[in-house]
Amino acid sequence: MRTALFLLAFTFTASAGEALMSALLFHASFDHGADADFATGEKQILAAPGRKRTEAKPGLSQADGIEIAKGEGRFGDALAFRRKSKDLVFFRGKGNLGFQAKNWSGSASFWMKLDPDMDLEPGYCDPLQFVAQAWGEGNMFVEFSKDHTPRHFRYAIMAVTKLWNPNNEKWEEMARRPMVAVEKPPFSSERWTHVCFVFGNANTGAKDGWGRLYLDGVKAGEFTGWENSFNWDIEQSALTLGYSYVGLLDDIALFNRALTDAEVRTVFRLSRGILELRD
Repeated sequence: MRTALFLLAFTFTASAGEALMSALLFHASFDHGADADFATGEKQILAAPGRKRTEAKPGLSQADGIEIAKGEGRFGDALAFRRKSKDLVFFRGKGNLGFQAKNWSGSASFWMKLDPDMDLEPGYCDPLQFVAQAWGEGNMFVEFSKDHTPRHFRYAIMAVTKLWNPNNEKWEEMARRPMVAVEKPPFSSERWTHVCFVFGNANTGAKDGWGRLYLDGVKAGEFTGWENSFNWDIEQSALTLGYSYVGLLDDIALFNRALTDAEVRTVFRLSRGILELRD
């Protein structure tokens, strides 16, 4: 009986891992340098002086205060942002973000280690963004707010501006926003926090778009009922990292579909991170 139960559990775990691996678009462990370990687009990390992506060069050598932190990661090494930088690091989005012109869904998983109220400088901070040629043509991101104590942690989808903000209201003054906000997030300089966001029904042309945020494998909130259309030039799209961020970032993974609650928990519990799916 015990053998049968063990085999059943093993089969379930293996099949769950296979399903996640089949959806994997991108993985950067930072254990072998800054470039991605696995990618369906370009693997190379790029550094842009003055945050000008058009002037980016390969590697981190151009980036101020951004480096690989040996042995400091959630799993192995990590990407460290030692101070607020005027530079930007990113991966090209084509292929890696899984963008679809119709009915786009996806997920992002990563780990962060920082004390937001002690480590971050004044102003907004976006540890991770999906962007393209212009902010107003559609983007999504996680951010720390600028004027709250403690700082709120938020996940937002800003589609084409006229769709979600037709009256050009100020972001902090909007009564309803396409966003999940966590007013007392669990981030700490003493422990790693797992972040996962999941989205669906982007680029459908209908008000059926939605997004969810998970922290340490638990759903923190969701938003629904938005027309999340992105007018992207995919050649100019990017996964940008560490905008005004000070802290550690590790084990970034992108998936080509919306993960389920159970799959988010599975990713959170992986003992060796995404590498465990890829072995």
